[in-house]
Amino acid sequence: MALGFVGLGNIGRPMARQLLKLGEELWVYDLAAAPVAALTALGARAAASPRELAQRCRYVGVCVRDEPEVAAVLEGADGICAHLPAGGVVALHSTVTQAAVLRWARAAASRGLHLIDAPITGGAVAAESATLTYMLGGEAALIESCRAMFASSGAKLIHAGPAGAGMLLKLCNNLMSYAAFAAVHEAARLARAGGLDPGLLAEVGRSNGVVTAQMEAFLGNRARLAQAGPAALEQALGPFAAIARKDLAAALESAQQLQVALPATEAVAAVIERVFLDQDN
Repeated sequence: MALGFVGLGNIGRPMARQLLKLGEELWVYDLAAAPVAALTALGARAAASPRELAQRCRYVGVCVRDEPEVAAVLEGADGICAHLPAGGVVALHSTVTQAAVLRWARAAASRGLHLIDAPITGGAVAAESATLTYMLGGEAALIESCRAMFASSGAKLIHAGPAGAGMLLKLCNNLMSYAAFAAVHEAARLARAGGLDPGLLAEVGRSNGVVTAQMEAFLGNRARLAQAGPAALEQALGPFAAIARKDLAAALESAQQLQVALPATEAVAAVIERVFLDQDN
């Protein structure tokens, strides 16, 4: 049985391409024709549907946008879980709630399948250079059996614990990232209001570790885009603002289910769109 990959966006496409290094047959699926054509030109096979892909594969990576899209791919009469052969593995790379992961893992197990939560960090650049960090949830032996697939695009594989643990780790990581963006955004506004060059924040922050390279790049990129006007800023960063809203909502929903209060994260979630799209920077 072959390998499969569903979701060929900015991160999913290079992740799928890295799987070709393993020398096994690879089936791919996406609603958009262009990335499918790019992968088939390199030797992958195109599936007409998640159902067809699942019927041909023993392992399927899923990297789609959000929880509803994951559900559309996995569930139902034509979903992956209805057609993947017994013993097959689904590796879920999308960022969703922990509860959703656990629900899908139980549903997979009821069909004799395995679901590993395998979210990643590093973005498209790391996917292209095979330096992603994987946060993995599931049984150790199962994860080890899929090590080659994860290592094809990942430089660091972290086994966080049982099913759902990888996703919770991912939500915690994203929570910290967006809180840092909000902090440097407001610090820059305060500095500018007081007549300071916001670039001084990076100069000080580099010396004491408060401002990371990621935070500095965020400020610089946003400032350059803002100079081109609101339309350019919205086009470039609007999708990232939407992802941030989704990820923070998933973190807060998971916190509610675990009965943990996250007031600072609630505050960040309320302003995160402004953080990405503020013209005054």
